[in-house]
Amino acid sequence: MSGDERRGVILRAAVELFSQHGFKGATTKEIAKASGVSEAMLFRHFENKDALYQAIIETKGCREDATKLAWENDEGLKAALNAKDDAAVFYRLGLAILEKQQSNIPFVRLLLYSALEEHELAEKFFHEFIERVYVFIGGYIQGRQKDGAFRNMEPRLAVRAFLGMLLHHSLNNVLWDKSKYLLKISNEDAAKGFAGILLKGLEAERA
Repeated sequence: MSGDERRGVILRAAVELFSQHGFKGATTKEIAKASGVSEAMLFRHFENKDALYQAIIETKGCREDATKLAWENDEGLKAALNAKDDAAVFYRLGLAILEKQQSNIPFVRLLLYSALEEHELAEKFFHEFIERVYVFIGGYIQGRQKDGAFRNMEPRLAVRAFLGMLLHHSLNNVLWDKSKYLLKISNEDAAKGFAGILLKGLEAERA
């Protein structure tokens, strides 16, 4: 196994254990055992537990998205943005966000743990990734306000409402209601529904 491959194995094991026990509860000894390496080998790749935790946050949230957001390879979204097709824009944004949230459940749990523990890396992830999402979506809303299509309001409030719907839906599916007893719906239908709710709230008043 190459050094990079071993590092990847350690990171994956660490994500799983941090998501189960939090930063304080997971030990480097346990992570090393789950990785199939000695604790000394773990420290050859990561100076300490903080360095390991930081590498996870950067790899999963920041470094992989350093030049793009989850949806920036979506040609359909690019076309919708250029056409100012609001329904298509928010549908495709919503679907991309839902799929990203649900594609790596251990990482979602890890982020929740880090926020509850008030670990500084939760704030790092927020500022280096989530803030960019606010800027991206808020900028589109602001542009459509200038066009007269959306009513005047704080764009970031609308972004928070949209992300709040999406995040709550994902958390229900991956943490609290895995059987989808309360609401059984595809990500496509959920994205379409949430986009419609948001756009109704943003709709400019007609004279």
